[in-house]
Amino acid sequence: MIRIVRSDLPACTIARMSELTRAINLVASPERSEKARASWNSNATVRRSVRTVLGEMAIGFTTCMYCGESRGTDVDHFEPIVRNPLRTFDWLNHLLACSSCNSHQKGKQFPVDEDGSPLLIDPTAEDPFDHLLLALSIGVYSPLTTKGESTIKVLGLNERGLPKGRMHARKVVELVLREWDRARERERSDEMQEHVRTVQDQPMADVCQSMLRQALSPGADIVFSDSPALLALLRRIDLREALLR
Repeated sequence: MIRIVRSDLPACTIARMSELTRAINLVASPERSEKARASWNSNATVRRSVRTVLGEMAIGFTTCMYCGESRGTDVDHFEPIVRNPLRTFDWLNHLLACSSCNSHQKGKQFPVDEDGSPLLIDPTAEDPFDHLLLALSIGVYSPLTTKGESTIKVLGLNERGLPKGRMHARKVVELVLREWDRARERERSDEMQEHVRTVQDQPMADVCQSMLRQALSPGADIVFSDSPALLALLRRIDLREALLR
C-alpha cells in the first residue's frame, strides 16, 4: 500500500452526486442504507465516472489501492454504505480495489477507535508508511501503529500469497535498476526512461517505494547487506527523482 494522490472528478459528476446525496438524506434513517445501495447501483454514469478517475489515480495498470497486486476492478466505499449511507456518493470515500480486497477481505468491516476514528488506512488521505513497515527480505508487513495492525488484519496484507509476490517484485526491481545503471553508463537516456517506466508499471509498487525509503534509513546497510551496489543505486539522486516523480 502506498500514498495515492486524489484527483478531481468532473464538475457534472460532483453535481449529480450532491443531488443523489440530498435524496438519500430525505429518507428516514432505517431505510437509508437500502436507498443508498439502490441509488448507487442504478446510477451507472456516476459509477463509470468515479471508476475512470480512480483508474487514472491508481499506480501502474490500475492496480488495487489496498494490496497493490491485483487489477482494481471495484469501486470500494472506504466507509461502508451500511455504516454511513450519506457517504455513498462522497468522492473522498471512494477507492479502487480488487474484488478480493473489496468483497472477500474488507467487505463491511470498518474498525474504529474509541473516538470513532477509522482504524483502516486510507491511502489517499495519509501515508501508509507512517503505519506500516515492509520487511523486504520476506515481503511481510509489520505494524508501526494500531491503525497499521488493524489494516494488515482486515485486508489480509500478509496473506493470499502477497509476501511471495512482494519478494518477486523486489527481484524484478533489482534487475531493472541494474539495467538502468548500465544504460546510464552508456548515456542511453531513452533506455533509462524505459527502465523507470517498467518499474513504475510493476504491481506491488509499495516494494520499490519501500526500498527507496529504507535506503536512506539508519539501518540501510543492514537491510541491503547482501547487495551494497543496489543500495548505492537507490541513493542516487537522479534515480530517486525519476522514480518518485
